[in-house]
Amino acid sequence: MVSLETPVCDFDQPAIDFELPGVDGQMWTLEKCRGPKGLLVMFICNHCPYVKAVRERIVRDTAELREMGINSVAIMSNDPTLFEEDSFENMRKVAEAFNFPFPYLFDESQEVAKAYGAVCTPDFFGYNAELGLQYRGRLDESRKETAPEGVRRDLFEAMKEVAEAGKGPQQQIPSIGCSIKWKE
Repeated sequence: MVSLETPVCDFDQPAIDFELPGVDGQMWTLEKCRGPKGLLVMFICNHCPYVKAVRERIVRDTAELREMGINSVAIMSNDPTLFEEDSFENMRKVAEAFNFPFPYLFDESQEVAKAYGAVCTPDFFGYNAELGLQYRGRLDESRKETAPEGVRRDLFEAMKEVAEAGKGPQQQIPSIGCSIKWKE
């Protein structure tokens, strides 16, 4: 398992359109996912310990951000032949078990992850109302273990700023996680 860090935020880079199947049986596009104040695009998976450490916090933060007009979407781009835990059926089970308040989509071709430049799970891309990139950082101090309660909620605070002002913070700490499992 390779740990990778995300690159720094390329401010105002436009969000890339997609059309991907969700575990809810619907096809989802960028336009269908966006909120009135912005969109959080998350590249996650089921098996990664970095994602498992923050799943409950992702659910909490995305639910609170939705109240501020920021919608969220999670995309799973790993090759599930490498980890059965990342299969579409298991994606459905995880989304139900954790009551995901956002669409959970399968990027089987891995083209969406490549287009976004996603490198690891979790990898967060926070966009404003114009769908210009404003955040490319971590959720919080968690790594393979959940950080203690009360730590700064980096992603939440940044996206709250985006909802209120349309701009993200200049100082951002990269996310760290498992490398995306690319097809051969």
